[in-house]
Amino acid sequence: MVSSPVIIPVILCGGSGTRLWPLSREGYPKQFLRLLGNRSLLQDTLLRSSEVPDIGSPILMAGHAHRFMVAEQAREAGFENASLILEPHGRNTAPAAAVAAFSAMADGKDPLLLLLPSDHLIRNIPAFVHAVMAGVPSAQNGAIVTFGIVPTEPAPGYGYMKTGPCDENAAFEVDRFVEKPSVATAKEYLSQDGYFWNSGMFLFKASTYLGELEKFQPDMFRSVQDAVNRGRKDLDFFRLEEEAFKQCRSDSIDYAVMEHTDRARMIPMSAEWSDVGSWDALWQAGEKGEDGNLATGDVLIHDTKDCLVHSSHRLVAVAGLDNLMVVETPDAVLVVHREKSQDVKALVEKIRQRGGREIKEHRKVYRPWGAYDSVDNGERYQVKRITVKPGGKLSLQMHHHRAEHWIVVSGTARIRNGERDYLLTENQSTYIPVGEPHCLENPGKIPLELIEVQSGAYLGEDDIVRFEDIYGRA
Repeated sequence: MVSSPVIIPVILCGGSGTRLWPLSREGYPKQFLRLLGNRSLLQDTLLRSSEVPDIGSPILMAGHAHRFMVAEQAREAGFENASLILEPHGRNTAPAAAVAAFSAMADGKDPLLLLLPSDHLIRNIPAFVHAVMAGVPSAQNGAIVTFGIVPTEPAPGYGYMKTGPCDENAAFEVDRFVEKPSVATAKEYLSQDGYFWNSGMFLFKASTYLGELEKFQPDMFRSVQDAVNRGRKDLDFFRLEEEAFKQCRSDSIDYAVMEHTDRARMIPMSAEWSDVGSWDALWQAGEKGEDGNLATGDVLIHDTKDCLVHSSHRLVAVAGLDNLMVVETPDAVLVVHREKSQDVKALVEKIRQRGGREIKEHRKVYRPWGAYDSVDNGERYQVKRITVKPGGKLSLQMHHHRAEHWIVVSGTARIRNGERDYLLTENQSTYIPVGEPHCLENPGKIPLELIEVQSGAYLGEDDIVRFEDIYGRA
């Protein structure tokens, strides 16, 4: 009996998820958020892919800024053997797929690659697995298989595919790809046969994809090949060579390959799928309570129907509302009508134009050693609550413009302050003068919590000169 081919899942961890602002931000986008349970969308994607028979260890494609979050969430989900490849610049899905294909063929093999966005929600796992396995024969025979979601409504927020006849492997030929339509056009599509939502999921042989990319986008092929060949290992990551990858044009698989190739095939998938691309999509996907409300956090609701109300850190009370999204975070509040939830992207752009930091980072910022929460700030001072994981260690560093006071709240801190090394425990404190090299480490088995009070003429995060760092940061 011939065994099934090994399938390598390739998880695309890029994207900013701007339509889910203010929870999703550039520094902590939606794929890392625990929106509908105890696991993030990335972790759900990893676990879902592991249900596919004969699946191999995943390849995770991520940007430099998110590398430690991807690694930590993969480890939490039990995927310590995942390969992590870092893209120095965001270049969309076509180059990312090529990077994964070159990497998968480095040992002389030619596996099937299952390309999956990291930020999708799929409720029906058996249906997902069934669709993937249905696409294997076509992919083995040289097709580039995409998965079309069976539409449940005329959704204008999705791209569509129009399919042609079915081939000998029960896969449909793809006539054309359609950009996000108007509501009226989407209704027209649903009145006809052969239209499916474009899921952005693919299955193909590594060599098949590279062959088609070289045929239709030779410059992209060469740039990616050069970036992989000149890449290097960095801790547990593989870094693509920056200048070579920078030369690569940004493009999607649909535009770069699928609209040109005669190898495109489509397998229908009906698996309770959502790309969770808006607050309305999250409301539809969530388990709603009385009167159709989806409430998260410290929320009080009265005389309110069909609303999403999310509280991150304080009481949010609503009354007399219908069809609204109310989202509270420590530094921003969003209120938008459900029918206008796609317009959040326009709001984010307006915040960007006025230079608002609220689209970049949360008040709580995650680092490989733990996290810090900017509790308060004003002219010449800033107060942070710092959490250092057991074994975590901040870089040996200095600041040109600020001094720091550290007060331990709980746990044990090992301090290097200039030439001195010492331990601090609960209720003890220390002072770090301007220009003094210093380092903070948690040698204990419980999280270290401390309060940091900064004072000085300039308090920006770029006032850090690093001398040593166990995480390989410059």
